Amino acid sequence: MKDQFKNHISSYVEFNDEEIDEIFSKLTQKIFKKKDYLLKEGQVCKNNYFIISGLVRSFYIDNKGNEKITQFALENWWVTNMESYIKSVPSYSSIQTIEKTTVLIIDKEELDKLFKTIPKLERFFRMITENMLIAIQRRSDIYLQMKSKDRYDDLINNFPVFAQRVPQYMIASYLEITPEYLSELRRK
Repeated sequence: MKDQFKNHISSYVEFNDEEIDEIFSKLTQKIFKKKDYLLKEGQVCKNNYFIISGLVRSFYIDNKGNEKITQFALENWWVTNMESYIKSVPSYSSIQTIEKTTVLIIDKEELDKLFKTIPKLERFFRMITENMLIAIQRRSDIYLQMKSKDRYDDLINNFPVFAQRVPQYMIASYLEITPEYLSELRRK
């Protein structure tokens, strides 16, 4: 687990063993069962989660009572509710496991302290945040303007693991299409 974490963060920024040890000492491991919540709507998000194994989804309930999935995250991805985490406000969305999931958790206060003692860790999280913002922008500016079939093809081609591990109704929610239409696309 420590090696997995070290390999991940070192692929962005080079850290020495002492820095890795210090960072790792501030992480807490937790195992969540399938359908457990890392964060529920209305809670203030105080943690950033690194996924060791498993799969999670971020979602909210719209004003018509429909579940809207905005993100999936799997091994070697970070997940949090950024607005709630940064501003200490209640989260408008939830983060829930899709399968048994093991995470490393870093508390915001601990991370802020680490930023002062290991400044290049802040650079690492800036890079992670930039990648997340690119993905969000791509989804809102390009992805959702594509035809449904093209969105499905793009997801399958770029993230084939999701098609294998995520229930079809969740993929349909993420793609903003009906489960019936997704079944029709898959048959074709």
